[in-house]
Amino acid sequence: MHSLREQLRKRVRTAMFGGGRIPGLRTAKVTLAVMAAYLLAAALQLSDHPIVAPLMALLVVQLTLYQTLLHGLGRVGGVLAGVLVAVVVANWVGLSWWSLGAVVAGSLVIGRLWRLGPHLFEAPITAMLVLEVGGGGSLGLARVTEALVGAMVGVVVSVVIAPPLYVRPAAEAIGQLATGLAGVTADFAKGLRRQWSRSAADHWLDKIRAMSSEVSRADQAVAQAEESAKLHPRVRAAREAQPRLRPVLTGLERCHLSLRTVARAVLDRTYFMPDRQQGIAYTPAQREALADLLGSAAVAIEHIGPIASGVEVATARERVASHLLAMEEQLDILSGLLMVDPQSDHAAWKQHGALLASIDRLRVEIASAAIDPDGLAEQRGQTGHLDPVPQVSEVGPEGLEPSLART
Repeated sequence: MHSLREQLRKRVRTAMFGGGRIPGLRTAKVTLAVMAAYLLAAALQLSDHPIVAPLMALLVVQLTLYQTLLHGLGRVGGVLAGVLVAVVVANWVGLSWWSLGAVVAGSLVIGRLWRLGPHLFEAPITAMLVLEVGGGGSLGLARVTEALVGAMVGVVVSVVIAPPLYVRPAAEAIGQLATGLAGVTADFAKGLRRQWSRSAADHWLDKIRAMSSEVSRADQAVAQAEESAKLHPRVRAAREAQPRLRPVLTGLERCHLSLRTVARAVLDRTYFMPDRQQGIAYTPAQREALADLLGSAAVAIEHIGPIASGVEVATARERVASHLLAMEEQLDILSGLLMVDPQSDHAAWKQHGALLASIDRLRVEIASAAIDPDGLAEQRGQTGHLDPVPQVSEVGPEGLEPSLART
């Protein structure tokens, strides 16, 4: 219950404060852009009701500078398409049911011809607004000018006022993913020490699969951090952090897949046992050894989180390395306990081989998540090649079938 409250509190804090961003900054920027666009359009005396300029500023201001420049052009095109259609219709007729339909249809057609994509419906929305406030005669050119003024104000506000850099939220999302994976791995280890059954194995497989949402959330956070670094004034800070973020996340994603494979291999074994003997699919000694190994894996995964944040990275890598050594020793013990003559029990030989291969893969992926990218670059520069990555245990191709094929 305590851990559940802690996770809820972290999520609320992240939603409210965005992982270190100034609360209300985006709202303030959008409000300022709208007000500045209106005042500038009014000062230029473009029209009595310069509503198109603040509308354009509202649409252009984005979460990141890159998004502002990328999507700003599409939204400028959408607004201009709506303005042009509304101006043409307003010069011929006023606002009526059929002219409204003509404006919507015409702006949608032009938007599709201009390939506005996700900004398609901004054209008819703008067209209806312009038709209501008036766009006939000389006001037509004024509405087009307003749109350009609003777009300019939106871009300037995005560039000048604290363009966000989402490196810290991405590091925190990776840290939460590492903590979550470590927690479910540790719980899986504890479950192995309790009464065992097929339903218990199925339960832990479902728990590990449920971590997919956390993996997706961390991936979105890192993608947002990478996007926010593009064209950002403080791009140097982003470049220093990015080599940590993506490799660590990729390693954790693969750790999640490997954990699923381990859980699947454990579950597969129960399907080859009679219903009354599911609990002895693995002996108490085998389950104890597997639990010890997964416990070491859980601690190693938890120490991966600080690597993404850049805090005491060397210490975190040393701790991961020490637990990886423990995993190697525990894997040797488990291998001895799972040794079986393939001639006497071919199914057990394959299933145990699949489990050992999956655990060895988990060990390799934990190491890859904690690896120093600068060290790899230095090694490549000195030797011209990289040391070979540790390979999965040689258990034979048949040993991979039961788990990997159906994870």
